[in-house]
Amino acid sequence: MELNSSPFPVRSLLALGTLLVLAILAAVLPAAHPAAAPGALNGADVAWMLTATAFVLIMTPGLSFFYGGMVRPKNVISTMLQSFVALGVITVVFYYVGFSLCYGESWHGLIGSPFTFAMLRNVGTAPHPVLSPTIPFILFFAFQLKFAIITPALITGSFAERVRFKGYLAFMVLFSLFIYCPLAHWTWHPEGFLRRWGVLDFAGGTVVHISAGIAALAGALVLGRRSTHLRASSFSTPNVPYVLLGTGLLWFGWFGFNAGSALGANELAALSFVNTNLASAAALIAWLLVEIVRGGKPTAVGACTGAVVGLVAITPAAGYVNYGQSILFGVVAALISHAAVHWQNSRTTIDDTLDVFPCHGLGGIVGMLLTGVFADKVGLIHGTFTTFGYHVLGLIIVIAYSFGGAWVLLKITDRAFGLRVQLKEEELGLDLSQHEESTYHIDEEFERTYRRDPAPERV
Repeated sequence: MELNSSPFPVRSLLALGTLLVLAILAAVLPAAHPAAAPGALNGADVAWMLTATAFVLIMTPGLSFFYGGMVRPKNVISTMLQSFVALGVITVVFYYVGFSLCYGESWHGLIGSPFTFAMLRNVGTAPHPVLSPTIPFILFFAFQLKFAIITPALITGSFAERVRFKGYLAFMVLFSLFIYCPLAHWTWHPEGFLRRWGVLDFAGGTVVHISAGIAALAGALVLGRRSTHLRASSFSTPNVPYVLLGTGLLWFGWFGFNAGSALGANELAALSFVNTNLASAAALIAWLLVEIVRGGKPTAVGACTGAVVGLVAITPAAGYVNYGQSILFGVVAALISHAAVHWQNSRTTIDDTLDVFPCHGLGGIVGMLLTGVFADKVGLIHGTFTTFGYHVLGLIIVIAYSFGGAWVLLKITDRAFGLRVQLKEEELGLDLSQHEESTYHIDEEFERTYRRDPAPERV
């Protein structure tokens, strides 16, 4: 049942009817799914990419634990569901049109045709000569799908504890179609204009982390501050074991995220695999040392945050730098992100609940710029300015597009569906007010607040 709505949820009924129609169309419309010819596939590559795809999938549930462990108990289910629901919503969006927008026939290097691979038309077990030369094209789709899933889920940490679920669902779809898909096309499609410029993004530092981090900043600004943030209320991290579990799953899955982006069982996969671990380990240590230098004690949450920042930073460069350089990526990103977290929380009124912008946004930016400096043969340290220059230009474009686009989409979503929960909904907690679920039990306060007072004031 939808809270504070009419007994007849018209919009939900229309959405259900639309889904049913789309499902029928997918089942009955003819579509070519080319089969692989004998000997066309590399068995080792197929095996590794199936594994890597599963690794990346586990990252989104891992993110739900990571975020869920850092919010108040009354918002744990809501926060975790915001990540978990992307597994369903984005899968369907990517199947119907998202994949085609990313990798379909290019329109001036800006966006793919929505018809080339719509509903996986022309996508089958046969390899694609450019995008997946040794593995089934359908496996390439599955791998890229997992990137599309986790990107909007990352944004949720910035407006946790105050976002309306139905508004978030609408924004997630719009973000995927109008921000993620164009960025993926620019960066990873052979005809994408950033790729033609020579901008390097091995596994999603730009497409995933910068876009999500910048959109998260826009989300925090549009939704405004939580009531507890306005009162300057503080609380300790409620469930540190959840944070540790989430970080472990993210670190584990990141090997598929980065090493899988080699698209084969080869030396590039091995290089990016080790670089991923080194950068994360170095960032973890750096973050703990900064905590101690600042007069505090080393914390589990700090170790987890540092590890994730290192993973973010090495993502665009994992296959382009050497082992020692990956350690530098981790250390530099940890220092900058830690400083940004402290500055944001002590010197500004921005309520980025779980520090998505300082960790993912700035971590991705550091990684992108350092990739332009250290990339093998074409980086700034090799005497070539072109790649670094295009990285700076590309960064400016991506930041402007992600922030401006997210701001517009958030405003549209707010007008159409509402993004911010009511004040009493926020005070009670999103688990009860948005989902009628609780980690513990639904008590009399829920009945009193929502059954007898169905229209609480807005923030």
